[in-house]
Amino acid sequence: MYHKKKSDKLTYGIIGLGRFGHALATELARMGADFMVIDKDEEKIRDMRELTENAIVINSLEKNALMETGIQNCDIAIVCIAEHMDTSILTTLNLVSLGIPTVIAKATSEAHGVILEKLGAEVVYPERDMAVRLASRLENSQVLDFIQLSEKINISKILVPDELVGRTVQEMNFRSRFGLNIIAIENNSKVLETIQPDYKFCNKDVLIVSGSRESLLQLSEWAEKH
Repeated sequence: MYHKKKSDKLTYGIIGLGRFGHALATELARMGADFMVIDKDEEKIRDMRELTENAIVINSLEKNALMETGIQNCDIAIVCIAEHMDTSILTTLNLVSLGIPTVIAKATSEAHGVILEKLGAEVVYPERDMAVRLASRLENSQVLDFIQLSEKINISKILVPDELVGRTVQEMNFRSRFGLNIIAIENNSKVLETIQPDYKFCNKDVLIVSGSRESLLQLSEWAEKH
């Protein structure tokens, strides 16, 4: 059973390892995120164990079976099985009823998305969101990569603005000032996952942050003014 580590980092549960789910899991692993994956395909799960110890084979997506995996301990659950609408809807309903703070579900049509929203999920449309991702990278030269999990939750890699170099995490207080959480910091192929308040931002640091697009825009606007 999955248990959240004692950390301020957000935790993710991914259900379904098709192309979308596999790509999402791979990217979260590369960013050092804490996540679990669930799928009925043993081979897919076996491959995923190279990225996370929390890879679980499950033959049923009923509520009790999901509870046994520990996915209810995640902050965010993402349903990546939109091709089978009935399964997608039932799984989303079960996850919402487990009390997971944020449930995100992939939809293949507007009608599918409307149903998922009524169940309490945030909905993503992968093809449309790929366009949003590209636009965000073109719009802001400091954004190196961008994953939209929902309208409110994004994971972005940004090159540290020159104005932050030499300042500490505590001094900048990303959470209260910009509404962003720092997940990790990369520099010269090294990844720092535990961010201390006294850490000083360095030249060429790459910040991996989570938050809304509006929050990223606030950071960009602040950097331009200073």
